[in-house]
Amino acid sequence: MTRAASPQFVQPILFRLIRVHADWVTYYGWTWLDGYQIDARGDAVARRSIRAGGAG
Repeated sequence: MTRAASPQFVQPILFRLIRVHADWVTYYGWTWLDGYQIDARGDAVARRSIRAGGAG
């Protein structure tokens, strides 16, 4: 994930998506995602719920 996905990503992260929350209310063109932040070795280091979208 990069700043193109959301302003919260000042530093890009690798993200393994596990669920899209289409039923969670957010801004038009955005959606909530559940997944894991992944380190350089490919290991999950944190579970995260993030809001992404809006680009374009």
